[in-house]
Order: sequence, then structure tokens, then C-alpha cells
Amino acid sequence: MLETVLLIVFSMIGLALLLNLWRLVIGPSVPDRILALDTMYINVIALIILYSISMSTGLYFEAALLIAMLGFISTVALCKYLLRGDIIE
Repeated sequence: MLETVLLIVFSMIGLALLLNLWRLVIGPSVPDRILALDTMYINVIALIILYSISMSTGLYFEAALLIAMLGFISTVALCKYLLRGDIIE
């Protein structure tokens, strides 16, 4: 039963990634594109954690944590650049 649930969740998160990619490409404004990129980071983290659960290993949780930190830092840097025009003061 767990394999069936994982397959369904993998496909749903894959669909969410495709919709985020569509918003990233078609997005009417830059903030929409930044939000789509941030949501893509979150979906990739969910995919990595689901893959770790399906393989019954805890090895990929560190990779998910690293991607979460990079996603947060990149979102903050993009928003700061959008507001001020430079990242480093």
C-alpha cells in the first residue's frame, strides 16, 4: 500500500512542479517568477524526502536540508535585489 501512495504522491508533486515551471516561464511579473521558483524549491525538497522514504534510507535528508537552505538564501537575495537594486550594501 505504501508503494501505491508514494506513486500517487510522486505524480502529484511532479504535476505541481510542471505547473510551477509554467508560472516561472509565463509569469506576468518578476515577483510571480520569484514565488514560482521558491515553490519549486519546496517541491524538489518534497520529492527528495519522498524518494528517501521509498528507498528506506535517511541519506537524502541532508541533501533536502541543504537545498532548503540554498532556496531560502536565494529567495532572500532575489527579493533584496528586486527591492534595492543590489544585494550587498
